[in-house]
Amino acid sequence: MLTKKGKYGLKALADLAKLPPGETAFITDIAERNNIPKKFLDAILLELRKAGILRSKKGPGGGYSLSKTADEIRIGQVIRTLDGPLAPIRCASRTAFEVCDDCSNPDECLVRLSMTEVRDAMAEILDNMTLSQFIDSDQSAAAEKETAS
Repeated sequence: MLTKKGKYGLKALADLAKLPPGETAFITDIAERNNIPKKFLDAILLELRKAGILRSKKGPGGGYSLSKTADEIRIGQVIRTLDGPLAPIRCASRTAFEVCDDCSNPDECLVRLSMTEVRDAMAEILDNMTLSQFIDSDQSAAAEKETAS
């Protein structure tokens, strides 16, 4: 499940991706536009900067911007950076695998096998979705909603 941290991170990245090339945004402005607590956003943007997804600049004209184009940023990478593995349970994770306390044979566990399929399906979608596609799907949904009204 996507945490608030992951959700807020995606909202902030979408906000930054919509800026004209070369422009930056202050945390306060991003937080206000997206209804995100500023202190929480500070920590999120710092993690994204450390992961190489964002860059920051101090002083006049400073703020945050994407370190790559929106076509180069994968949603799966963003979610893993902020929320950890995509697997719904630890025993289905590729990077953080742990055997469950109640499991005697993980290779034959039906829950693990099913959740591994879920993980693979999620990874297939999220690892192939760029930030550009994410924004386009958001704008398409907004346009559909407006048309239906």
